[in-house]
Amino acid sequence: MKRVLKLLLLSLIFISTEAHTQSKSKQTMESDKENAEKSQIIDITRQLTELMIDRNITGLNKILDAGFTLTHITGYVQSKEEWFSEIESERMKYYSYTEVKTSVNIEGDKAVFVGQNLLDARIWGTRNKWRLQQTMHLEKRNGSWIIVKSVASTF
Repeated sequence: MKRVLKLLLLSLIFISTEAHTQSKSKQTMESDKENAEKSQIIDITRQLTELMIDRNITGLNKILDAGFTLTHITGYVQSKEEWFSEIESERMKYYSYTEVKTSVNIEGDKAVFVGQNLLDARIWGTRNKWRLQQTMHLEKRNGSWIIVKSVASTF
């Protein structure tokens, strides 16, 4: 009887340990997936800034939603087409940026990215190193993150 109890106890310990290991493994996989998603989002927002600097409208168009809007620090909401026109004419000219801080919050196929950059840009005739915070809303479509809108403020 003692032997049966010992075997039963050892079996329970083994099963409990195995279940805990599997649970931890699942949590690790979910965490790895979320970290990969966050990394993709940060990469696409960095790509956005690089494309702005390069005046690459074709590239910008690939990562921005058709109905994308940009809300400037003044509160002015600008359509993608109008913004592209400003970039092409260099009324908005972007020179360089230094990333200060980023954060990403993902809920399903939607995400919010908040990035703070020191952005060297000339906007409507005024050149400055702007302390720019961008809050971007993204959606995952067909496996890729698309930027739906961006709201700028200062920090």
